[in-house]
Amino acid sequence: MARGDVVRESARAGRVVFFEESARDGAQAKTLMSAGFRVRLAREQGAVFGADGPRHVVFAAGFPSVCAQEFEATRQVALEAQGAVSPAAICRGTGSDVRLALRAVRGAAHARVMVIVAASEATAGALVHSDARTALAGGLEVVKEAVDRADGIAVDVCLVDAPRADAALVAEYAGAMTAQGAGTIVLADTVGDLLPGPTRTLFAQVADGAGPEAVLVSHLHNDLGLGLANTLAALESGVRVAACSWLGMAERSGMVATEQLLFLLAHDPAKAAQVLGPGCEPWWSAPDLTRLPGIARMVSAETGVPLTVTTPIVGTGVATISTGTPFTHPQTFQPYDPQHHLGLAPAVVLTHLASGRVVRAVAARLGHDLDPDRTRAALAWVKDRAYRRGQAVVADADFAAYLDGLTTAPAPAAAPVS
Repeated sequence: MARGDVVRESARAGRVVFFEESARDGAQAKTLMSAGFRVRLAREQGAVFGADGPRHVVFAAGFPSVCAQEFEATRQVALEAQGAVSPAAICRGTGSDVRLALRAVRGAAHARVMVIVAASEATAGALVHSDARTALAGGLEVVKEAVDRADGIAVDVCLVDAPRADAALVAEYAGAMTAQGAGTIVLADTVGDLLPGPTRTLFAQVADGAGPEAVLVSHLHNDLGLGLANTLAALESGVRVAACSWLGMAERSGMVATEQLLFLLAHDPAKAAQVLGPGCEPWWSAPDLTRLPGIARMVSAETGVPLTVTTPIVGTGVATISTGTPFTHPQTFQPYDPQHHLGLAPAVVLTHLASGRVVRAVAARLGHDLDPDRTRAALAWVKDRAYRRGQAVVADADFAAYLDGLTTAPAPAAAPVS
């Protein structure tokens, strides 16, 4: 086990650590982050926790054996983002891969490598053409070599397809690998097939069988839409290191989104206590949640993964109001205050659902003070335009052009509006 392993120290102290996968597993979502962007993202994510970034963020910088460019990108992150995060290189369970991964991060503060080892019969047959016990025994030998060569670099192990493996066998080798010096043991739901109840059972069984020294990590995919729910279940069982990815980017349907998991655990201590237990202290330094929207926009622009109106926490619909009652009572109709927690000022958006109050508010923002008659006329125009165009949102520019004509013309005759 590496001396000064800040990730192990954090997890064993009850702090939450995010194992960030958007640059590595996110590539399997058909995205590619440049080396410079990976450095920028790692620094920005670490800055969420200030000086404690390395104790709260493991940044999977890349998979060096993919090609020379991937090696160089991983190396650049390790050297240029050290101090902001704990940089990690990912490798297969072979001696040559391990040596290459160690080279990629050597010399960086808080550096790590993660060795991938098949755990189930299915993945052992597919990856190394053996049964699961043979694959795990081979993985243990690779871990021994990695630890011997590490020279201060922490060595993590990812047990692939752990939910479909024999739990007792997984626990046996998780304990053996920890005893051999592994920093953390990742249990990967490689096919995203878990439900929350079995997730709790899996992590509890492996933790019990592996022994108190083992630090488990959740890596749970979203194929059934349960990545976040399953990650919370793992945290409820005692796990404190959770893999995640910005915007949920990962293989197939992705995995738990970093911004969602972080916000859920940080914005409300009572909610965190429901997941982590009463009296929990998840942070060395409280995260700055106002950084989340900007990072998400940055990742979206780099990767082409869109932020939609319904994307939780960082989507374009957050902090927006388009109907009457939420406009007059916003706190009643939202679970948190976006301005307080995320730094997002409320915005009124004009749609076919607008009320007179909403129309007057948008008009005022555009420099027009509408009397009741003009309000009724404008409201009718907004609804008609939305339905004629088949688009809910009426652009400010279009409404401003209409208002310029409305407010310079004689007041329309009063007419009841339903």
